[in-house]
Amino acid sequence: MDIKVGSAPDSWGVWFPSDPKQTPWQRFLDEIVEAGYEWTELGPYGYLPTDLPTLRAELDRRGLKVAATFAMGALEDPAGWPALEQQVLGAGELLAALGAKYLVLIDDSYTDLFTGELLAPRQLPDDAWQRLIDTTHKVADLAHDRFGLTLVFHPHAETHVEYEAQIEAFLAQTDPARVSLCLDTGHHAYRGGDPVSFMRRYHQRIPYLHLKSVDREVQAKVEAEQIPFAKAVQADMFVEPSQGAVDFLAFRDVLREIDFNGWAIVEQDMYPALFDKPLPIAKRTRAYLRQIGIG
Repeated sequence: MDIKVGSAPDSWGVWFPSDPKQTPWQRFLDEIVEAGYEWTELGPYGYLPTDLPTLRAELDRRGLKVAATFAMGALEDPAGWPALEQQVLGAGELLAALGAKYLVLIDDSYTDLFTGELLAPRQLPDDAWQRLIDTTHKVADLAHDRFGLTLVFHPHAETHVEYEAQIEAFLAQTDPARVSLCLDTGHHAYRGGDPVSFMRRYHQRIPYLHLKSVDREVQAKVEAEQIPFAKAVQADMFVEPSQGAVDFLAFRDVLREIDFNGWAIVEQDMYPALFDKPLPIAKRTRAYLRQIGIG
């Protein structure tokens, strides 16, 4: 088993390329190192410098290596392709130059993050679902052919691939040679799935993990009251791996069983976060993962 453990701007409350509520990028880079991580994701395109020499110098100075970054868009909507393509090309160029292997792809949310207003149907009709599958393949081919990257698709709460049955349908309809999965343990649990048994069943498609957990009581309240995702995050829906509903000891045992060789990136959504909040959490989480034998 060889698990490369890292973290991401998300664990520092970063969701957008630019936002005064977010930790400044220099502070994020300093603190991810102080917390004991050597791998990072780049976060939303434009949060970290997009100028390659600058970014490389900032990472090298701190001994940081890049695992991946994400692109996000409404995969079922043809009108969204130009903006998505731009993200993939921009991020892909940086990732390839910095030696990363993965591009994480996320479907856009069907609700307004903050108001919870429905922006698109929760479940796609068949033709739109097929477009989502086709666009995923298109992004996978672009990322691979242009930059040598493997696409890992990230099921995410309040998108069209969030529940276990949807993820299984997605896996059945995508080409395993082109599309892998990023299993986010927190989002999986948030939507009532069991990441432990899911990992055991589908590990051959999962080279890349996002590690997080959920507070079951907050989750039950969110489910009952249909609280929007951003408000759920503000209510501390996501918690430290040592404290939440995901059984990380059982998850570690599965990783050992399957001899997992890949990346495990800690992500604890907490937008917006007071600037002093993330570092102590990141340090405790890194120590906990070491203690239980993950990385």
